[in-house]
Amino acid sequence: MVAPGSVGSRLGAVFPFLLVLVDLQYEGAECGVNADVEKHLELGKKLLAAGQLAYALSQFHAAVDGDPDNYIAYYRRATVFLAMGKSKAALPDLTKVIALKMDFTAARLQRGHLLLKQGKLDEAEDDFKKVLKSNPSEQEEKEAESQLVKADEMQRLRSQALDAFDGADYTAAITFLDKILEVCVWDAELRELRAECFIKEGEPRKAISDLKAASKLKSDNTEAFYKISTLYYQLGDHELSLSEVRECLKLDQDHKRCFAHYKQVKKLNKLIESAEELIRDGRYTDATSKYESVMKTEPSVAEYTVRSKERICHCFSKDEKPVEAIRICSEVLQMEPDNVNALKDRAEAYLIEEMYDEAIQDYEAAQEHNENDQQIREGLEKAQRLLKQSQKRDYYKILGVKRNAKKQEIIKAYRKLALQWHPDNFQNEEEKKKAEKKFIDIAAAKEVLSDPEMRKKFDDGEDPLDAESQQGGGGNPFHRSWNSWQGFNPFSSGGPFRFKFHFN
Repeated sequence: MVAPGSVGSRLGAVFPFLLVLVDLQYEGAECGVNADVEKHLELGKKLLAAGQLAYALSQFHAAVDGDPDNYIAYYRRATVFLAMGKSKAALPDLTKVIALKMDFTAARLQRGHLLLKQGKLDEAEDDFKKVLKSNPSEQEEKEAESQLVKADEMQRLRSQALDAFDGADYTAAITFLDKILEVCVWDAELRELRAECFIKEGEPRKAISDLKAASKLKSDNTEAFYKISTLYYQLGDHELSLSEVRECLKLDQDHKRCFAHYKQVKKLNKLIESAEELIRDGRYTDATSKYESVMKTEPSVAEYTVRSKERICHCFSKDEKPVEAIRICSEVLQMEPDNVNALKDRAEAYLIEEMYDEAIQDYEAAQEHNENDQQIREGLEKAQRLLKQSQKRDYYKILGVKRNAKKQEIIKAYRKLALQWHPDNFQNEEEKKKAEKKFIDIAAAKEVLSDPEMRKKFDDGEDPLDAESQQGGGGNPFHRSWNSWQGFNPFSSGGPFRFKFHFN
């Protein structure tokens, strides 16, 4: 008998009639095997029962070589192949067993099972019918009848699936094919048919799943690899597309469609890789040019246009070109309103343009789709601080420069305004007081924005000259008086206290 938990019992749970393998007694007289073959068979049986499949297989190989007419050797080897998941290798051995011993119902029943899984319904039905005519055991008869009913049901479903497909009713065809493929799991043609239905229904990823299975079930299936590659390409996954088309060319290097597709994908892939490397190096203008080439190379697949514009949007944002960034990011968001990357990049551009409400809206929209993104959270907090700050005192506005202005621009603007608003230029008392306040603001703006550390604090939404901002309350942000700014050189790029400057 078969020990519980052994390989024989596990196979028997799936194919009950396979228990005949382990219990099959050596029929030396009938088979006419020699002592060496008998030794290989017995040792192979013990190794199989112990789960040592590779060693068992080598013993049955030796038995078949020693006696090519020994049906037991073929049957045991077929069973090892099945235990190893190699049904294709098992099928010829089972056919050989039936040729050598026509009344071996266990082998015929097993072959019927394999043929049914492969979708070879006519051949499977023929085996099951012959089992019923060969004086089977009660268990074998019950199994054969059950499988015959199942095969007949599969015939009916396949006919319905084909009719639905021909009638362009792809949803119904998929429903029928789903049921068939639960039984005929190794039928490559039916999987390819269902893949076509998925493509028609706009479900390319499900089609890819079926085509990948078909590429393994059918040898040298270049057509499956070609279709998988083109589907990945349409989805914008150029790397996987390139990988799959290479598999096609491994099987047939002269395959015309695969080779033409390979050249296109390789060219596109090279452009994208080059663009991403430029982005990593901070060469945003060059990267933008590369992505514009991507769109020209593949204008017919919308996915590459969207992805290219998304990356160009990123480049403009990082390169501090806010007007261009907002324009291109907005184009992306018209096509994909939930594109988190475009929302983040446009929000950064809005910050440069001091459009804080708009930046907050974009960050909040991005956060709805990715609430755990630290970059979004920090960006939102910064935008909120800057909005609050803008309602108080904005040093950039005071000097009339952009937030991304260089230090030289800041000094130049400061000097111009310092000359314009120096209180000595005004004789009227009211005008002088107004100029004094203006001059204090100009000097404060220059002090903050010309100092990298202070400027960074301000850019992060914190006023380094605001006592309330620095200490959590109290003080007047305009606490410096006109006297504290007297006696400095507005043309100096250093601190305010150098020497007294008078206008004549």
